[in-house]
Parts: sequence; C-alpha cells; structure tokens
Amino acid sequence: MAVIKIFLRSIIPSCSKGVVKPEGKPKKEDSKQSSMTRFAMLDLSYPSSMFSEDLSTSLVGSNLHVFTLGELKVITQTFSSANFLGEGGFGKVHKGFIDDKLRPGLKAHPVAVKNLDLEGLQGHREWLTEVIFLAQLSHPHLVKLIGYCCEEDNRLLVYEYMPRGSLENQLFRRYSVSLPWATRMKIVLGAAKGLAYLHEAEKPVIYRDFKASNILLDSDYNAKLSDFGLAKDGPEGDDTHVSTRVMGTQGYAAPEYVMTGHLTAMSDVYSFGVVLLELLTGRRSLDKNRSPREQNLVEWARPMLNDHRKLGRIMDPRLEGSYSETGARKAAALAYQCLSQRPKQRPKMCDVVQTLEPLQDYEDIPIGPFVYTVLSESGSQKEDNDIKESEPKKELKKDHQRHHKLHHGHRHQNRSPRMSPIHLKSKGA
Repeated sequence: MAVIKIFLRSIIPSCSKGVVKPEGKPKKEDSKQSSMTRFAMLDLSYPSSMFSEDLSTSLVGSNLHVFTLGELKVITQTFSSANFLGEGGFGKVHKGFIDDKLRPGLKAHPVAVKNLDLEGLQGHREWLTEVIFLAQLSHPHLVKLIGYCCEEDNRLLVYEYMPRGSLENQLFRRYSVSLPWATRMKIVLGAAKGLAYLHEAEKPVIYRDFKASNILLDSDYNAKLSDFGLAKDGPEGDDTHVSTRVMGTQGYAAPEYVMTGHLTAMSDVYSFGVVLLELLTGRRSLDKNRSPREQNLVEWARPMLNDHRKLGRIMDPRLEGSYSETGARKAAALAYQCLSQRPKQRPKMCDVVQTLEPLQDYEDIPIGPFVYTVLSESGSQKEDNDIKESEPKKELKKDHQRHHKLHHGHRHQNRSPRMSPIHLKSKGA
C-alpha cells in the first residue's frame, strides 16, 4: 500500500496564498474496500496551513467535493437560524440541501455543514486531521464526509445528515421517550463495529474521543462515529503506544492515558466501556448534580457490574424493567472488562463486537406499557405532556374519575454541562 507523506511547513493562517507541493506524487494502487491509501501526517502539531489547491490535489481519488463558501451559504440559507442543528467544540452545525443544481452529478440529499469557530476549542489542525482521515476511511459505521471548504480563514466540513442527532441527545434529552433496550443494543453494536474497523485497519487508527456526543444516529438508529479531529495513527513496528498530548473528554478518557500521555487502542476500549455503562444506567459519565459518591459514573457503578443482585439497582429506571436480564448481565460483564484499570485486561474491539452480536437476539424482555407521542398543533412534541400511557392511573379527583392521569415521560436526569476537552501536556507531546 502506498503511503503519501505530506509535510506541512508553512505557518501561514490562510488557504488563499502560496502553494506548498507534497514531496511525492500519489501512487495508484488497488486496495481493499475497507482500506484506502493513507497519509502520513507530519508536523500537524503546529498551527500550519495546507492550502486548498494542495489539499485537493493530494486527495484526488477520495471523491470529496471542494465547495466554495458561497455554495455553502446557498444550501444553508446563509447559515440561517432556522437550519441550526447544534454547536460543539468545533463550531456551529447547520442543515443544508445539495443536489445537481449546486454541482452536476450530485445526488439530492440533506447534509450537515460544520463551520469551524476560530476561537473555539478546536482549530485548523483538527479540521485538517478530520479531512485527511475521513477522506481515506469508509465504513457503514463511520459518518460520511462529502466535502469541505477552505477559503482564507474559513474552514467548513460537509457531512451526510443524521436525522436523529447524537446518542447524547437521544439518551439524556429531557422530555423524550426513553430508548428501548433493543435500540440501545443496536446502537452500541454499531459503534463497536466502527471502532473495530479503525483499530483493525491496515494502518490502525486510535479514535481518542469516543463519547456519546460523537455517536450520530440515522433514521433507523444505525450508529456512526463522527468528529475525527483528535484521531491519531496507531503505534507502528515495535512501538507499544503513541506519546501525545492528553486530549479528550473528562469522564471518558482512560486513566493511564490521562496519567502518562501513552495512547493505545485500549484507550478507546475504556471510552467504549464508559458509553456502554451510560446506556445501561441512563446516567452521564460525570454529573455534578448528583451526590458526591455518584458523580463519577465509573467509580460508582463498576463495582456493581459483576454482582447480579446489585445490577438491577444501577439499570436505567426509564426502561421500567423492559430489558433482557440475560443480555443486561452479559453487557454489564463486558463493560466491567472494558473499564479495567489495567489496559492489558481489556478486550480488543473485535472481541467486543463478538460479545455484543448475540445480545441482539435475546427475547426475554418483559412487555411494558404501550406509549404514544402526543403532538402539538405545530407537529412538534409537547415538552410537558408528551407521553401518555395506555393503562389508566389512579384517579386524582372525584370530578375526573373517567380521565387518565397524564404521564410526564419517564424520570429524567438533569442535563449536566458538556465536559470540556482535556488539554494537559505530557512528556513526549
């Protein structure tokens, strides 16, 4: 497999001036569908500049579209608030729509456009890292990068649109229907397959920022990993780890990585265990609104994961018991392994996938009350009375004896503030 070395030697914060040519031309070789030609990214630790002409030349064959800022303004209606989807460390995200009127040959479909906030937590380096990785990686459980824009100080990315948003929103958003057990298992299996693909690539990738907000869901709740700004090439040859700055999100980062800056695939496995634990418990990895002993989810819940008698205490109460007890025990045991303080005792992601696949078929799930969503006249969900149960509740007053009691959703956890990425310098950065 050909490896193209790109040297980023200029530190000019603009895409509109000068051209820096790569030292070699890409060699055309056939490769497996799951493995594309990879770039060796050097000198990315600097706020360097890869100019638009250079980048588009280097990524020939990746099928990425190079959009102009004007085109992206058109498809988002000048980044209208009506098309606003959300905001993260990268910047604001807006919905857009592309078709062959924008570019001949483009298939008509909605997209998500991320606009880099120059004053945000991430910068040009993360933007470039994401472009390079997603241009060369293709898998059903990785979000698809359609194109990018690099004009002067503007950095934008255009992705496939994921209508159900992030797992974080689906799992922790207030006044929303609780995710059923089967859906949770489907999501976690898809995310595991995405990580396994990265770890087993011909040139392995360490994701480094696996968390609920970076798992996006399509209309059928298929999970896709997004936001590759912190991704790193895995160790090569006899190396056992990659030494790097400690970056990630508190509550998800592996303890040995936080302490030493030594990054391995097992760091991702730990983060996966945290997300699996969130799906089991319905709790955030860190929640300052809880009592001190319960604020750190891993510290509170892990001791109970291997105790069948205590497992029921930590399961998400919003499931109301509607989950496979056998599946829950196996998932809890898997989470326990992934969250081991000793990296060598954690399973590989390929083994995690094998453990999760049978959990999709368990049918010992008690049938809970049927729920349906009440829509307002505008078609949006009511926040206060959005779920009713088919079974009548106890009567509240004598003059309302024939009316059912409204059920204000299941119990929800208070949304804790989004955790800031860790930016601790370590040796070997």
